[in-house]
Amino acid sequence: MNDKLVYQLSKEDVLKQFNTSEKGLSSTEAQKRLELYGPNQLLEAKKRSLFMKFLDQFKDFMVIVLIAAALIAFLAAIIEGKPEELTEGLLIIAIVVINAILGVAQEAKAEQALESIKRMSNPHTTVLRDGKEIVINVDEVIVGDIVILQAGDYIPADVRILESINLKTDESALTGEPIPVEKTTDAIQKSEVPLGDRTNLAFMGTVVTYGRGLAIVTSTGMNTEIGKIASMLSSTEAESTPLQKNIAKLGKTLALIALIVVAVIFLIQVLRGTFNGGFENIHWVEIFMSSVALAVAAIPEGLPAIITIVLAIGMQNLVKQRAIMRTLPAVETLGSTSIICSDKTGTLTQNVMTITKTYLFESESSVASIAHPEGKLNDLITYGVLCNDTKVQLDENQKYVRIGDPTEIALTDLAIYTKLDPIDILKKYPRVHELPFDSERKLMTTVHIVGDQYVSITKGAPDILISKASHVDQSNGLIPMSDSIMKNFITKNQLFADEALRVLAISYKEYPLTTDIKKLLHDELENNLTLLGLVGMIDPARPEVKDAIVETKRAGITTIMITGDHKNTAIAIAKELGILESSHLAITGKELDAMSDEEFKSKLNQIRVYARVSPENKVRIVTAWKETGLIVAMTGDGVNDAPSIKKADIGIAMGITGTEVAKGAADMILTDDNFSTIVGAVKEGRTILSNIKKAIHFLLSCNIGEIITILLGVTIGIILFPLEPNLQILTAAQILWVNLVTDSFMAIALGLEPKEPDVMNRPPRDNSKSLFADGLGFRIGYQGIFIGFITFLAFYIGYEISGKNVMHAQTITFMVLSLSQLFHAFNVRSEKFSTFKLQPNKYLMIAFFGSLLLQLMTVTIPFVANNIFGVDSVLNWQVMDWVVVLGLSISPLVLVEIIKFVQSLRKQ
Repeated sequence: MNDKLVYQLSKEDVLKQFNTSEKGLSSTEAQKRLELYGPNQLLEAKKRSLFMKFLDQFKDFMVIVLIAAALIAFLAAIIEGKPEELTEGLLIIAIVVINAILGVAQEAKAEQALESIKRMSNPHTTVLRDGKEIVINVDEVIVGDIVILQAGDYIPADVRILESINLKTDESALTGEPIPVEKTTDAIQKSEVPLGDRTNLAFMGTVVTYGRGLAIVTSTGMNTEIGKIASMLSSTEAESTPLQKNIAKLGKTLALIALIVVAVIFLIQVLRGTFNGGFENIHWVEIFMSSVALAVAAIPEGLPAIITIVLAIGMQNLVKQRAIMRTLPAVETLGSTSIICSDKTGTLTQNVMTITKTYLFESESSVASIAHPEGKLNDLITYGVLCNDTKVQLDENQKYVRIGDPTEIALTDLAIYTKLDPIDILKKYPRVHELPFDSERKLMTTVHIVGDQYVSITKGAPDILISKASHVDQSNGLIPMSDSIMKNFITKNQLFADEALRVLAISYKEYPLTTDIKKLLHDELENNLTLLGLVGMIDPARPEVKDAIVETKRAGITTIMITGDHKNTAIAIAKELGILESSHLAITGKELDAMSDEEFKSKLNQIRVYARVSPENKVRIVTAWKETGLIVAMTGDGVNDAPSIKKADIGIAMGITGTEVAKGAADMILTDDNFSTIVGAVKEGRTILSNIKKAIHFLLSCNIGEIITILLGVTIGIILFPLEPNLQILTAAQILWVNLVTDSFMAIALGLEPKEPDVMNRPPRDNSKSLFADGLGFRIGYQGIFIGFITFLAFYIGYEISGKNVMHAQTITFMVLSLSQLFHAFNVRSEKFSTFKLQPNKYLMIAFFGSLLLQLMTVTIPFVANNIFGVDSVLNWQVMDWVVVLGLSISPLVLVEIIKFVQSLRKQ
């Protein structure tokens, strides 16, 4: 079937063409078609092959320098006729290749984590299979499926509309037309109809903005209109996160500094060689190779890859805590969150609305006391079931299964509780017309056949419905609405709200069956109503949220409640949870609209509750907080929440009750719709940021230590070792090996540190501050200098106790530099807590012993020790040698532990 002609077919012909019915496909047929047509996915840009990813690892400037250095070493060995000196060049190549393999492995691990997150955050859609509604992943949709569309849904594929109840879609992403398109079901007889005029079709990736409907899937994946556009695209590059960009910038700065330092060291070595043995006796190759090795060791070239893998693993940890992060930048931002703007219903509360009170004119009832509703109370409950989009079914155990909005489920549950059958009610009084709820009207209207007439039932905000009522229904019949009666209902609404009840009003209007009911719109259906009564319901606060609010306060995070509920209801819940205190304010959307920007900003810090808000209000609130420079998180679940979710630094959508539009706009999706999950996610985000800083701390302090070691060797070494004109404290091979052994494994392990005890006792991170703020730069500096000093000291002691044996001294230096950095990793676990008081990090222990084993192999296997690294075998060492190595190696850990202890005493 040509897709361009689908709109020309009638509904019946379309169903025949795709061999399906309005009850949908069978599960068996759906599986066959899925295997035949494949998943409903757009083809992604072709991924780079493993070999190309491997080659990408050699693009780094310092890696190119290393390869050049290895080639020079090969050339020098050939020219000098010393094939044994090829070893150093081969080692450099080997280390470069190992680094590249590690880089590819890290990248693959990160990609795998991100792909798993993508799969978890896949949008869903509701289809009919075997005549029943089921929710499936969008990629499982196949041609012939019957899709149920509601406001807030993404269209999962190209579809032909079968039923439209005020259905409108936003097709601006596809056609550029900003006005939502009203959908029809009739066939279009014209040929060559432009895309935007095919009103009986809807297209993959567009959004339902209003109403609801049924549609049959006509094209999936790359066969859809958006798929045709996607096929024109070649490839996309993954965007680096802000932190990765900062690290890349830092790397370039460090590279420049390192090259300057290395150039100085190279010049000093040349001058020293010239002074001691003459220009012609300078060991140019050795000097050049050690300088290049030092340059590479000084730059944490693996840091961006390490950050990516730490972030990716952090995303996986968040999934375990029921929070799905859609992007890496969101993980970074999450840890800096200062303001959480939270919806009340379902996030701060249980999202299990329960009606506890009803009110007819001058007649209040507690639901617990209702045994068998009669008269107008029966009508109130029945009309609540009818003006309602809850799907009610019986499961195999004959128990009611309700799917829908919590408020509407409460109306259905009221019927069930009072022994009325909602399924029977819905069958007895069929719906023939409706005006769906929207946030502007705050009303919903349905029209039903009741006996020999149409009855339109309207439910919604009491303040609006009371004002639209012309009569009130009471046991003795209808009476005209008067000021006193209106005041009676307004007072009762206020009293219910004061008890933290959410209040809905229910009213109705009658029409003869001769009325062309489907042509009636808001002005007719929702004015001059007969007010029937009120229902008051409560959604109790989640028990764990109160503790979570306490934790956010301790963490310097402000929680703001933004809700569509009545102001008094919002205040009651906010006070119960500890969000609203005596010094704080609660305002409505109307009060906010009346404020100028200046007045609003002056009161911003005091306002903790916003009630009866519009989508524009939410955007204004988020914008105002962002302008203070703070990081703002915003939660929501509906279409009307999408703009504010998108505007926030961290947009958070509800995974259970959230619409697909809200999820699409969000950075994070809560799979349990729970506020405490947000707090747990912030805690995880803070831990991730803290661990990245630990990796930076470790790598830079170790690199500084290596630079200081060589710098001391070529400066003070001139004085201390006058008999060694071409002395190398460490060879190029030794420097590169230490850099390889200590960098990647230990840094990644530090990135997986458990949460520190006080992670939520600190204020949010100030993004305007440097990475090295709050003393980090100082700690990196003094600890790096100390490592450099003890390593140089190791050479001096080794040189003296071995009778001026340079190889033996280099072996001790090699061991001290490597082991001291391994021990130093434990210093970095916390800036103030002793490493011995922290929760064990099994990954760090594995990395420590693995790196230690590799290091010991280099100095115990004779061939490796003598021919590759040019060191002694430690198997021949004396006790004093081990005392020197272990004593100096562990000294950074001892020093920092003493400093932490003294600092803790000062704070007591």
